[in-house]
Order: sequence, then C-alpha cells, then structure tokens
Amino acid sequence: MNRKVALTFIIMFALTLLGVKQLVGQELRRVENTAFQPGEKLTFRVYYQSLLTGKVTAGEAKLQVKNKLQTHNDRKTYHILATGESKGAFNFFFKVNDRFESFIDTEALIPWKFTRRTREGGFKKDDEVNFRQNHGLAISRRAIKRIPPNTQDIVSVFYYARTLDITGMEPNESFPLAFFLDDSLYVSKIVFLGREVIKTELGTISCLKFKPMVIKGDVFSEPYPMVLWISDDKNRLPILVQSAIIVGSVKMELVEFEGLRNPMHALIEEKQTKKN
Repeated sequence: MNRKVALTFIIMFALTLLGVKQLVGQELRRVENTAFQPGEKLTFRVYYQSLLTGKVTAGEAKLQVKNKLQTHNDRKTYHILATGESKGAFNFFFKVNDRFESFIDTEALIPWKFTRRTREGGFKKDDEVNFRQNHGLAISRRAIKRIPPNTQDIVSVFYYARTLDITGMEPNESFPLAFFLDDSLYVSKIVFLGREVIKTELGTISCLKFKPMVIKGDVFSEPYPMVLWISDDKNRLPILVQSAIIVGSVKMELVEFEGLRNPMHALIEEKQTKKN
C-alpha cells in the first residue's frame, strides 16, 4: 500500500469513526476582501525594550502575499508567507528562524493548507496541516481532528480579521477569532480599545487599537498583555504590536511596505521615503 492510498484509507476510516455519514461538502462562505491583494509585502522590526537595556533590535519579521495565485482543492488561493528571524547579538542568546505558509481561499478566506517550520533556541517543530473544510477535518502529521466551519490557521486568521467590518464598534466591545494550531482549536477574544494616533518610523499614523486575549503561561503573566495598533484605513495594516513580558516588553513595528491594495490614508505625516 503506497502512501497516497494509505492516507486515503485513513481519512475514510476516520470519517466513519467520527460519524460522518456522507461526503457531501458544506457550502463555503463568501467574504468581501478590500484590504489586501497579491504582491503585498510588509517588513517589521522586532526589538526588546527595558529600563536596563533601552531599545535593542532583536530581529526582523516579514509578511508577504505572493504574486501568483495557487490552486488547492480546485479553488484559487492566496499564497501567504510569514517569516521571522533574530538579528545580531540575539543570535547568540536565542536564535530564531521561523517560516509559516498558508494557502488561503480567495473567496472564503479560509486555509486549505498550512505549513510550519519553527526554530527558536533549542526548540524545533515542523508541521503540515491539510484542511478539508467541506467535511470539517484538519489532517496534520500527527492527528486527524474535527473542526467547525471556516476554521482558520494562525496566518489566515490575521488576513481574515483585516476584512472584518467594525463600523460602529464602541470601545471595550469585543469579537472572537478562532484558529487551529498544534492539533487544537483556540479562540481569542479581541477587545477594541478605540482610536489613537501614534508616531512610528514610518511617520504619524491614525490607528485602531486592540487588545487580543492570549493564554497565560511562563512568558505572559496576564491574559491581555498584548496591544495591537492597526491602520485606520481600508488596508488595515498592522502598524505596531507590543507585548509585555516578565521583564520589559517586546515590540514589532512596521518599517516598510509595498504593493498595498489601497492608498495609505492613515499615514498623516510621513517621516521617511518608502515603497508603495
């Protein structure tokens, strides 16, 4: 029995055990996307800040929507690439080299395939998840899991969130976002804090301010230690992310962009030359 035949047998057997009586897929949703497009590239500077060290550059992160659309399950998809790597002296203390890829349906904005290559210090993890969205299944290298309709991965959930209409939302109102990671489904509560104008390396930017809920652990000491600023325009770009940790804070700031779908009207006063 070759690998492809074996995988098909396993899926069919799992469907039987999970009580799926027929393979008639559910109709996929349609999401209006006016926020991003193929060719969009975002570059972020990651730095650590504390009273003792000041601001120290720790690394660089990039988000890219590849120019060419891909086909998965006979559906057109955006190919999204997210990377992060440590820089300079941080490589000696905690070297990071992460790569995530997601293939997101252009109409439903849900993933069909997700790959992960994580290298963080001594921690290593690789995974590949194939989503059978029509049949409510996520198939990773280790497990086959039931998932609810329109399940996201950790990359696609961000791009989907950029398309949400928050017109009329008041400060302290919230909405849920769910995503699949490490064979488990997580739900994050996103609290809207209001509007704020901030100064960054790009210039002065009008932003929407949010506070996502995260799970408590050894690094995060409270369920809402992270604050996220998004451009208050049609692009909904991530401008600044700040996470409080046990000592100091880690920030990720947008420093370069290109291939935007819309003019960046949120940039009130430009500080430096950039691509657009």
